[in-house]
Amino acid sequence: MGYGKLKAKGQIEVTGADNKTQVVEAKHVIIATGGRTRELPSLKQDGKKVIGYREAMSLPEQPKTMIIVGSGAIGAEFAYFYYSMGTKVTLVEFLPRIVPVEDEDISKELEKIYKKYGIDILTSSEVTSVDTKGTGVKAKVKTPTGEITLEADILLSAVGVSANIENIGLEAVGVKTDKGKITTDKYYQTNVAGFYAIGDCIPGQALAHVATKEGIICVENIGFAEKKLAQAPEPLDYNNVPGCTYCIPEIASVGLTEKQAKDAGYEVKVGKFPLSASGKASAAGHTEGFVKVVFDSKYGEWLGTHMIGYNVTEIIIETVVGRKLETTYHEILNSIHPHPTISESVKDAIEVAYGEAIHL
Repeated sequence: MGYGKLKAKGQIEVTGADNKTQVVEAKHVIIATGGRTRELPSLKQDGKKVIGYREAMSLPEQPKTMIIVGSGAIGAEFAYFYYSMGTKVTLVEFLPRIVPVEDEDISKELEKIYKKYGIDILTSSEVTSVDTKGTGVKAKVKTPTGEITLEADILLSAVGVSANIENIGLEAVGVKTDKGKITTDKYYQTNVAGFYAIGDCIPGQALAHVATKEGIICVENIGFAEKKLAQAPEPLDYNNVPGCTYCIPEIASVGLTEKQAKDAGYEVKVGKFPLSASGKASAAGHTEGFVKVVFDSKYGEWLGTHMIGYNVTEIIIETVVGRKLETTYHEILNSIHPHPTISESVKDAIEVAYGEAIHL
């Protein structure tokens, strides 16, 4: 237990709580230092009134009012979490729509639902300064219609993640970085032999399941290089990584959005199935949301799936596996999906795209 710092090749200096140091040696060193909440110059965090996601998970008492800056997965999840406990939440997003990495239809649906909950949403808006004097916070916000001041007990900054790469000896051993991340090859080897990096400290999606797979690929390739494994692992396809947002309703997506597909030059077939037409969603009492699929109209390639609704994080895997196996719409339409389930909504959406819908 201690603070690690890279030294010479294959060496890490560990400083313990008693300030005593020891050198740990290994043939292979994997850097997995993770990330932390990103801090903007206009949103300096004090851990009490202006906080990051870690403090948001363990506040000593529930705030009556909260401003959340940033509406990605972290911001959207905490907006629902605190709203559900009775906190009055205002969500501020710099870009024109909330959950901006998602398909535009997903953003519109979540905004509609959040506004129905009573969550205030400001898009195309920027917090320019925060005053923490007094009992709460006052945030100046530049909006499309002018500058306003928001007041709340707490401001949560949810504007992304920064890699933990400072003061760990990267410069001393010559490990290269770019734009605040450690650079590696497809097997997570850095430019210095014997040093590897995985997870939030390298480029790519900052997701737990991504870091896990990167670690497995990294170690398996070390085993292959040392002839302990018969074959090299397959590199990770970052274009087929599922993303999940655990608000209610849930969001799950993988692959290209409709706009991304069109911008990439595809002619597309798009199908959208509302969960209000799902028997299982009706039985569960959660009929908000939809499943949307995007296919290449020329070859039937499954380009992407985008879902918002009850339990959808459990069913995105069908698209991930289907895309991995280069499945077309034909195979899915000819695979029986159990009824009534939320999962059959994927097939229902594909039926809509290809003019074969029977449940709408």
